[in-house]
Amino acid sequence: MRVRRIVTTRAGGASRPPYDSFNLGDHVGDDAGDVYANRARLAKELGLAEDRLCWMEQVHGRTVTVVDGTETKAAEATDALVTAQPGVALVVMVADCVPVLLADPAAGVAAAVHAGRIGARIGVLPAALEAMRDLGADPARTEALLGPAICGECYEVPAEMAADVEEHLPGSTARTRSGTTGLDLRAGLWRQLAALGVGHIGADPRCTAEDKTLFSYRRDGTTGRLAGITWLEADTA
Repeated sequence: MRVRRIVTTRAGGASRPPYDSFNLGDHVGDDAGDVYANRARLAKELGLAEDRLCWMEQVHGRTVTVVDGTETKAAEATDALVTAQPGVALVVMVADCVPVLLADPAAGVAAAVHAGRIGARIGVLPAALEAMRDLGADPARTEALLGPAICGECYEVPAEMAADVEEHLPGSTARTRSGTTGLDLRAGLWRQLAALGVGHIGADPRCTAEDKTLFSYRRDGTTGRLAGITWLEADTA
């Protein structure tokens, strides 16, 4: 199987400020028609039918939903999607949280995971990998991309909160530019993936708070959502 991975930016959409312009979130107060236009354009640019994009009702939990492309609405109250069906695109939306795109090309299994502070702390990523394993994936063959997210130098949190996350997700504690306690969730998630035996790990180094081509809740408050998308393509002769 060939694995496809895409991360969107703010540019090229129909949404008006403060959601300008390629907002894909339908839960942030943006005009529904503009969001629909953006999602339709996303499908067109990916070369997929709109009903082949699978969305989540993300709630900062650890629930994983297996999809096969026959779904007619977003997966309810879930923070990870897993599929073994080629051509089914899994979408995770973020505006500072970490989008994690996973795939075992040999097994033909892919996943998209929403890993914010709470989800990362309570183990959404191990839960997604376990669901992939149930479909035949092997962590040693699995490829992981940690998408753009707020960096540790920008993500200031109380010291008690950082210590709590560190206890559950070692390697997450950071120091901000101002010298206060922070969190670097990508660093903790990278370490977790390695400990779980994931063989190939990469990271998009962009910080959503620093890069104004990306949406950031911490920077802007009311804002849109970018997306990480992954899907499998069957090999062709």
